[in-house]
Amino acid sequence: MMKAVVLLGVLMAVLCQVCGSKQVKQRDLNPAALYPWLHRSAGTQVRVKRDWIIPPIRVLENSKQVPEDLVQIKSDKIFTGEVIYMLEGPGVDQDPKGLFEIDDKTGWIKSQMPLDREKHRSFKLKAFALSPSGERLESPTTIEIYVLDQNDNRPVFTQNEFIGTIPEFSVPGTSVMQVSAVDADDPTTDNAALSYSVIGQETVPPNSINKTMFGINNKTGVIYIRDVGLDRDVVQSIKLTLQVADMSGMGLTSIGRAIITISDINNHAPKFQPDQYKMYALENKHIAEVGRINATDKDQRGGVNWKMIYKISSGDPAGHFSVRTDPVTNQGIISVVKPLDFESQVEHRLTVTAENAVNVKGPYERVQSATVTVTVVNENEAPVFYKNPIKVSVAESAVPSTVLVSDIAHDPDNAKLRYEIIEDPENWLFIDHATGQISVRRTFNIRSPHVKNNIYSAVVKVIDQDADGVFTTATLEVTLWETNDYAPVLIPSSGTVCSDRDRDKLGLLLSAVDQDMSPQSDPFTFYIVDQSVAVNWTIITLNETHAVLQPLIDIESGEFSVPVVVSDSGSPPLSSSSLVNVTVCPCDSFGDCKSFTAAMFGTRMGISFIALMLIMGSVALLLLLLVLAVAVRGCRRQNVKRDGGLLVGASDEDIRDNVFHYDEQGGGEEDEDAFNIDFLRNPSDGIPPPVGFFPQNRSLPRGKQPLRKDAPHNLPSPTYPRKLAGEPTDIEDFINVGLDAADADPNVPPYDTALIYDFEGDGSVAGSLSSIASMSSDGDQDYDYLNDWGPRFKKLANMYDPR
Repeated sequence: MMKAVVLLGVLMAVLCQVCGSKQVKQRDLNPAALYPWLHRSAGTQVRVKRDWIIPPIRVLENSKQVPEDLVQIKSDKIFTGEVIYMLEGPGVDQDPKGLFEIDDKTGWIKSQMPLDREKHRSFKLKAFALSPSGERLESPTTIEIYVLDQNDNRPVFTQNEFIGTIPEFSVPGTSVMQVSAVDADDPTTDNAALSYSVIGQETVPPNSINKTMFGINNKTGVIYIRDVGLDRDVVQSIKLTLQVADMSGMGLTSIGRAIITISDINNHAPKFQPDQYKMYALENKHIAEVGRINATDKDQRGGVNWKMIYKISSGDPAGHFSVRTDPVTNQGIISVVKPLDFESQVEHRLTVTAENAVNVKGPYERVQSATVTVTVVNENEAPVFYKNPIKVSVAESAVPSTVLVSDIAHDPDNAKLRYEIIEDPENWLFIDHATGQISVRRTFNIRSPHVKNNIYSAVVKVIDQDADGVFTTATLEVTLWETNDYAPVLIPSSGTVCSDRDRDKLGLLLSAVDQDMSPQSDPFTFYIVDQSVAVNWTIITLNETHAVLQPLIDIESGEFSVPVVVSDSGSPPLSSSSLVNVTVCPCDSFGDCKSFTAAMFGTRMGISFIALMLIMGSVALLLLLLVLAVAVRGCRRQNVKRDGGLLVGASDEDIRDNVFHYDEQGGGEEDEDAFNIDFLRNPSDGIPPPVGFFPQNRSLPRGKQPLRKDAPHNLPSPTYPRKLAGEPTDIEDFINVGLDAADADPNVPPYDTALIYDFEGDGSVAGSLSSIASMSSDGDQDYDYLNDWGPRFKKLANMYDPR
């Protein structure tokens, strides 16, 4: 039957195509537009092959008849030989493979296994007709295969459990939530037509309500309220058992669940249980928690409708108490924020209110109140100072036993007190231990290092003898004000005033020193006591601390004593008198006294005859002395004999003629720093040092000392005495000074060189320096001791040792 239908369809398609072509020719349409292959630009016309037209094939899924013939294709081309049919596409040679095949000889297309519409809804294949040689006889045709749906899938809810919330006392018809389900079958058929229903109900707590409170729309899945009576105090949540079925409720089914929570509304006002409270609080303390008050609320615990706000509405005008809410228990906590005083008020009656943070819905009283009675517990309190610090002011000259302050503290419990001073650096204060009266022990000294900005500080302690030594301390600040204890002292006591001064120039500047401090010191007042002196002298005030002493008339140069009195501004003022020694002299342009000569030449009267004679005589005397000195020096040089290095003076009294020059007695051949013996000559003779005396013909400049290699060269040499002694008795001192200078000289020559004998007098007891006068020969002497004097003397010992 199926094959006949397919063949009939193919035949009808061919007939329609032929009829259509005839109709177009009859209607005189444009053949080039309808059949472009018949109107080519060149060449003869050819016949166009007709394509296969095969209607879509519909196959029922899950078919048990496999393999099953679906459709047969056949080429209409006149061909005497054999035709080979081929098929390709998804389900054949593409994934999913193996679902279809074609008989290559007969052209029958068959299904090889059952199909699943939920996996593959349709297939599009291509069929080919080929000759044995592989030539394509027909153009490939497309074959579409549609899989028909069966109700082989159950509907499934999209969630395992649906959660919803609805406020309590909501009216019937109020939507709660919407549930949904899906079906894998074809949605265009009844296989996926779903229907919802409620098949069960459970309440929490169980059996708290008997009627069905919720319904569901069977088409949309919307759950709604069916009846009144949703009270959260009765039922907190409801669990619904849901069912969904396809085929519009007649097919396959599935079960689901929905949980609906009844949310709270503020339909209950807080209520105190009990409404009377009694508490106790210790005085003088901040107490975080005196006690708790409790107000209950039937709304959902922990929710916004359950939370309460407590307030103290009356009974605490001084603000001693506060109340806060415990967020966990919802109780009110009473605290003491300002210390209580048992002596002032023993009992406090507070009215505390409680209300919800959210407005109450319903006919309830919104605010509830309770009474809290707080009894103050007495405590033995510490003493209290009336003032801290205790400030007093007194004169620094206050005499001992002067009372500074009394009645400085009290005890709230009227206990017996004891007063002490625990810090008094200068020990200036005395306190009565019973009364606390503070007085002066000894005189103050405002200049003490413990007085800062005229304030002396001490620490006072008061002890409660009835409370196991409870005490309180306070600072005592004694402000000392200055008294006039010292008279000012005039400075300076002497000075200079120019005799030729201009009238507008200052004289002697005066000031004063006062050990007192302001206002007992400056401004100072200066005046001259003696009226007879005041005729010639006057004092001009410059400022609060300085004045100028000036002569009123032209006074000749000389020394004057002016009695001056200076007084301070104390109360009463103190003063002192001093004699100011004034030197009146001519002054230069800087105001300093001129020298005698300058003053003489600078006088307006000119140079007097006597002064001129004195000056000329002094000049002549100086010239005469200078001529004599030059003549004596010339004579002495002429008498100097230079013979073989021997220095002999012209006079027998010249004490230097006993010093002879015995050539150099150096330190041997290796001694390159031999000493210049010419330094034995008188430096004033001006005899140049011999040339070639030093190595490499180097001469030592006049006045320069030879250097030692075993001593630092950068140290200054002491000054040697060069001036001859004036008296023979001074020769010893002269020589001693020279020896001390030589001993301290770091630049003297080595020990094995000749020494400088700068001066020797007549009749010297010193022996000859020459070894010629020795009583014994060198061979008779023992020079072994020279080995201990160093390497240079060891060399000298080897030279003299005959062995």
